[in-house]
Amino acid sequence: MHAIELFLSGIEYSVYLYFTLSCLYVLVFSIAGHFYKKNRSVNAKAPSKIAVLIPAYKEDAVIVEVAKSALKQNYNSEKFDVVVIADSLKESTVKMLQSLPIILIEVSFEESTKAKALNQAMAELQKVYDYAVILDADNIMKADFLTKMNDAFAQGYQVVQGHRKAKNQNTSFAILDAASEEINNHIFRKGHRTLGFSSGLIGSGMGFDYTLFKTMMASVNAVGGFDKELEFRFAKNNILIEYLDDAVVLDEKIQKSADFSHQRRRWLSTQFIYLEKYFLTGFKELLLQRNFNFFDKLLQMVIPPRILLLGLTLLIALYYGMLVFVFQLNSTVLAYAWFGNVIITVVAFLLALPKTFYNANTLKALFSLPLAFSRMALLLFRLRGANKKFIHTAHGTIQN
Repeated sequence: MHAIELFLSGIEYSVYLYFTLSCLYVLVFSIAGHFYKKNRSVNAKAPSKIAVLIPAYKEDAVIVEVAKSALKQNYNSEKFDVVVIADSLKESTVKMLQSLPIILIEVSFEESTKAKALNQAMAELQKVYDYAVILDADNIMKADFLTKMNDAFAQGYQVVQGHRKAKNQNTSFAILDAASEEINNHIFRKGHRTLGFSSGLIGSGMGFDYTLFKTMMASVNAVGGFDKELEFRFAKNNILIEYLDDAVVLDEKIQKSADFSHQRRRWLSTQFIYLEKYFLTGFKELLLQRNFNFFDKLLQMVIPPRILLLGLTLLIALYYGMLVFVFQLNSTVLAYAWFGNVIITVVAFLLALPKTFYNANTLKALFSLPLAFSRMALLLFRLRGANKKFIHTAHGTIQN
């Protein structure tokens, strides 16, 4: 009996340690994010040749307007091409795209993925480019986006992540999604760059040295989360990822709970896949190569997604609170410790959340947080097969 009690106690304290370290991780980088400084180096002397690659899988509702918008950059028009990669678009959409001054590449796959589309497009492009910028089919670049990316490239950075922010906040889920993105921008991009680590990639609004990107992508066959695969590869090769907070790309946020589940299922599955794939490599890189950047990427796969971290920590704290204050059981130390973790997590998120979200609409959206958490928690039991087939999230359904 004593052995069983020791075993259960070991599990209990191991769970506490795991969540405590996760909470402290986000707090440290949340604080660090407030010391982020924009790079104010002199502007690039000349514009580089940039390919703006936009994979569009069944994105008929948005891709034409996105392509038109992408052409409106305050950047030498002879120095950048908008390349739309049309996958399973309607014939009418293709005809409208053909009328624009862009490069249109039509692709078709038995099982479509963004990685396949990008690889085929780069294989077909005949022009020589210095850099590639990747957008999603719903992304709108601010007019100075390419100029600011070019300045960063001129400073020697080979990989640069721009600031992706919400295009819409028209539903409670859209507000929560927008807030989540900004919290992640603060913690995993601003905070990480402040402490000398690589910025995280987001999948769009990001730029690369063209040759490097083409070479790296050639062996990437990820169904989802190709950006995470690239993060690990860049870290292994000691290639730093820069973050530009003032280079803005607008991104359509999830508006309905069903779309939230589809998107998060893909993200959760990706996290588990790369945790398993790089777990041992992460410790080897840390112990043998002193590659802290690579190990940090592994830690990001270890800690729970932010909404699960907050929700689970709160539920466990309430459980211990009931044991102590309702059933009078001897768990006082752990009860206070878990409530301490709740406080740490809430403070970390409040520090990371931009002041523009401190309003009545955000407060109203918080009432949808339990639903979002419950959907995320249920997805933990529905991850099987999630990364064997591309899960598409439809865009262009904004309702006023």
